[in-house]
Amino acid sequence: MKKLLIASTALVATAGMASADITITGHAAAGIYSGLGNADAVKTAVAEVAAVPGNAGTAAVAVSAETFSGDGIYSNAGVDFTMTGATDNGISFSAAVNIDAGTEVDTGDFELDGADGGTAGLGAVSMTGTFGTLTFDDAGIDNLYNDAYTAADVSYSTTVGAVSLTVAHDTSGAADANSMSAGYTASGMGFTLLASDGSAGTSASVAVSYALNDTVSVTGKTDQVAGAESVQTITASTTLNGVSVALSSANNSTWDVDLGYTAGGFALTYGVDETDGWTATASSALGGGATFAAGVDSNDSMYAGVSFAF
Repeated sequence: MKKLLIASTALVATAGMASADITITGHAAAGIYSGLGNADAVKTAVAEVAAVPGNAGTAAVAVSAETFSGDGIYSNAGVDFTMTGATDNGISFSAAVNIDAGTEVDTGDFELDGADGGTAGLGAVSMTGTFGTLTFDDAGIDNLYNDAYTAADVSYSTTVGAVSLTVAHDTSGAADANSMSAGYTASGMGFTLLASDGSAGTSASVAVSYALNDTVSVTGKTDQVAGAESVQTITASTTLNGVSVALSSANNSTWDVDLGYTAGGFALTYGVDETDGWTATASSALGGGATFAAGVDSNDSMYAGVSFAF
């Protein structure tokens, strides 16, 4: 029996279409962790609060019930299949299938995601033409206003002149099922509108950014969550010779300071906020698709490990 191993390559075929490609890539990671947030515990606590009569729209308070893991080792691996093609009349299409197994950690949120099912999952199926892009992904499309809201099943995006527009819908009929985003950029200025419906009304945010020069930009944002006071935030950021600084302050007495440094495949970050909560991370490209990354935060959480791309 002949065995064939294919990694990071493409198979090309034609069958009643202009072209079709299948790209196969792989990834893996392994390392150690301690005191990471338990993602499943947080989600369970949120669901329990939301189920209590009279608590509609207040589920976010359950995040304070977050629990933390003990010490452990994580390892995971996966294979991703991306299929693309085009019809004879110029409509391009794509679909994705992935297989993941092992224990995963979310290094961005210092969170233990837990074990993958080890089964194949169908990702998004999309079609693109002069009409725009139509995407289908059952409960797999993030809410455009807030990814903590209900995920959507279908989305449509297009460009009208200099304005980009995307709408997303969830067929389950959840209160926050629909969301939209719109963006416009001209002469160094960018305008963004995000919105989502909900049981208490519509939540929306408007942001305006301006690039003062090649290294300095300023952003102003107002965010109105349905049933709550609006929050205005000002952010200024700059990057020069590999050093980045971002400062933000809001009228609800919250603020953030983020520092970064990159050089030759090596990166350091440090962030702190008004609660004196801080995070520090380091990463280094090892070559050959391998990267080392480590991080610690003010909750005594830590991770360190190596990831691989094939």
